[in-house]
Amino acid sequence: MPIKISNHLPAAKILESENIFVMTEDRATHQDIRPLQILILNLMPTTIETETQQLRLLGNSPLQIDIDLLQTVTHVSKNTSKEHLLEFYQTFDDVRKNKYDGMIITGAPVENLDFTQVDYWDELCEIMDWSVSNVYSTLHICWGAQAGLYHHHHIPKYPLPQKLSGIFRHRPIDPNHPLTRGFDEMFYIPHSRYTEVHQDDIDKRETLQILALSETAGAAIVATKDARQVFITGHCEYDRYTLANEYKRDVARGIHPALPQNYFPGNDPDAVPPMVWRGHANLLFSNWLNYFVYQQTPYDLSSIT
Repeated sequence: MPIKISNHLPAAKILESENIFVMTEDRATHQDIRPLQILILNLMPTTIETETQQLRLLGNSPLQIDIDLLQTVTHVSKNTSKEHLLEFYQTFDDVRKNKYDGMIITGAPVENLDFTQVDYWDELCEIMDWSVSNVYSTLHICWGAQAGLYHHHHIPKYPLPQKLSGIFRHRPIDPNHPLTRGFDEMFYIPHSRYTEVHQDDIDKRETLQILALSETAGAAIVATKDARQVFITGHCEYDRYTLANEYKRDVARGIHPALPQNYFPGNDPDAVPPMVWRGHANLLFSNWLNYFVYQQTPYDLSSIT
């Protein structure tokens, strides 16, 4: 089944060319089923690229999904046209009276700042508080995961000696947990961040469980016991060239970044990186949608508390 998106969203043509089933608003009005309602809070500066990456994974599902895109009002994007944001995005005031089956809070390139130094932190906290009783399950990604762990569970983040960038091997802690059901004993996730959370801090919280670990990247998938909050410290949604583009951007800025680990064949920045994380990325999103959104959310969204 498809995701339902706006008729003119740029991601539509890209996903259709990849044979991912998308449904325009016009066609969706003739469907007589209750689709899942998913809200995406997009905090990434690469707005359109991030939309496409998230929608690609959501669209590879047998469920019909209606998507709302959310932006902050206390931070104005410098990389996305006002026309795009006005046409496709809503503000928190537009959606605060709604209920959603699921929500995604993306990463953001602000991890070197203290949380309270982020210009939209207060607005984000209000949205995260609202999500507790208005969204059945919320998926937090990278900095969004660190922000959610800090705000909801008082888990701090710590600076790394250098940026963690690359493709890292992970293992599921509980292979029978619905979120990691069907995972291989080893799988890969891209990471791209300057900070980390510590396993010891998470282990002290009885409400949290670590579902996947990496010797290099640490706790990668964390969830509350009921999985109404899920935290992914990496970027399983990344495309083949996302890390390459970030590396070349930092080179152009004179940052002198290290090469992403386990990414470029022969550590050659001009080589084509193999995409070894796509299968588990799709499985993770499918498991989240199936087991913790579709099967758990009440049919009447107004009863979510």
